[in-house]
Amino acid sequence: MARVPAAVMNAMHHIRLPRRHRSRRRAPETIGLAPQRSPWLRAFGLITVVVVGAWLGLLVVGNVRVPVGPMNTTMALRPSFTGGTKINVSPLGALELDSHIAPVRLDVNVDQLDPDRAQALVDHPERLSGLQDEVARDVTRGTADLAVRSCVAVVTGATALGLLVYRRPRRALAAGGLALALLAASGGTAYATWNPDSVLEPRFSGLLSSAPSLVGDARSIVTEFDVYQKELARLVSNVTKLYDATSTLPAYEPDPTTIRVLHVSDIHLNPAAWKIIASLVDQYQVDVIVDTGDTMDHGTAAENGFLDPIEDLGAPYVWVRGNHDSRITQRHLQDLKNVHVLDDGRARTIAGLRFAGMGDPQFTPDRSRKAGAEMSQELAGARLASALRDHRAAGRPVDVAVVHEPSAAREVDGTVPLVLAGHLHRQDTEVMEYGTRLRVEGSTGGSGLRAVEGKRPDPIQASILYFDRDTRRLQAWDSIELGGLGMTTAEVSRHLPEENQPGARPSPATPSPSTS
Repeated sequence: MARVPAAVMNAMHHIRLPRRHRSRRRAPETIGLAPQRSPWLRAFGLITVVVVGAWLGLLVVGNVRVPVGPMNTTMALRPSFTGGTKINVSPLGALELDSHIAPVRLDVNVDQLDPDRAQALVDHPERLSGLQDEVARDVTRGTADLAVRSCVAVVTGATALGLLVYRRPRRALAAGGLALALLAASGGTAYATWNPDSVLEPRFSGLLSSAPSLVGDARSIVTEFDVYQKELARLVSNVTKLYDATSTLPAYEPDPTTIRVLHVSDIHLNPAAWKIIASLVDQYQVDVIVDTGDTMDHGTAAENGFLDPIEDLGAPYVWVRGNHDSRITQRHLQDLKNVHVLDDGRARTIAGLRFAGMGDPQFTPDRSRKAGAEMSQELAGARLASALRDHRAAGRPVDVAVVHEPSAAREVDGTVPLVLAGHLHRQDTEVMEYGTRLRVEGSTGGSGLRAVEGKRPDPIQASILYFDRDTRRLQAWDSIELGGLGMTTAEVSRHLPEENQPGARPSPATPSPSTS
């Protein structure tokens, strides 16, 4: 009986041994096949490392600062599916050119106008004849520098990322070499597809969208280059002289018993207005800014970025809608800090004064006049007058009413001491029949981009209004006028209400005009 189990165990032992032996022989085969990956997957991973590394390299160190004519620019290459060239002119917008077809796009950012080089063009206008060749040389030199820096950037970026991912120097160098080959191929494609005529058909975005209607189509610029060359000289000269004129405005020592209000209007997308306003706020230590509308030209969402500097002007900003400002503009301003939008007769107390206003009932960015426009203005003014009477009945009378058009302002006569308006692009003041003073401001933007249309552009105008802090009544105002683009005068004239100086006319200009 004892021998049977031993025989069985012996037989089972001989049966199991081959199975264990076979499993040991298969194990190395299984282990050897497990890490094998598809060559397509390896290639895709390498290409991903090359593209991402090259892009990071271009983003970090692929920029070149290049002076182009009187401007300082930054040039860079960026990955793109369509190629082309994009020129950013902040804060006005951008223009895009179909200059080439390649997986890289040339970005040119116009950073600022160099005052020394611009002044040199003003002092020596004969240099404009060679400006085109100078710009071409600057762009060529900048492009060559950009090509060298971009090669270094893509090789460095791809090699560094390859070393980080693969941890093998040979793979990392392969990634860098492949990145350089891709950049060279992209450059070759761009050179082969280069289209110099693309400058004749740019696509405008942002505030520059209105540029074609202002300066004519690009083909007429080419056929009449001598005319536009003279215009360029005039514009460069005008802008430079404008900034010189603002620096000559006198400083003002404020009286602590006085509330100082800066009245501006009809900026019409002129970016120079923000620097002028900021300068006046600083020089006169302004307590509150009142803008009586037409800050925009078309009221599109693309123009909203133009309004962002308002937050940094250094004083609360009170605003009413003009006929060139849309509801889109109004909603954007309502979201900005330190901005107080007045509409529908609602009142706000700001810097010790109580303001109420009504937005313009018309929206006519194309300068058209619709049937019944005058009646709609009168109706809006009547609604504001009703609101002003309600505020007074509630024991909270309004000190200053704010509208855009003078025709609406006339309807509030007798309900408020002072009403501010704009729209006419010229300064005016009068005491209406029932005692309300109407103060109309000129264009603080010099009529905006339309200033280049005439031989003598509109002057840039604003006013400082002085209110007694106790009575909240207007005591005096200074009319400030810059002589328009190309003029070199900055004039300030002091005016007193009749009740403050009975029988006297407004005083003459306090500082004499400065000339250069």
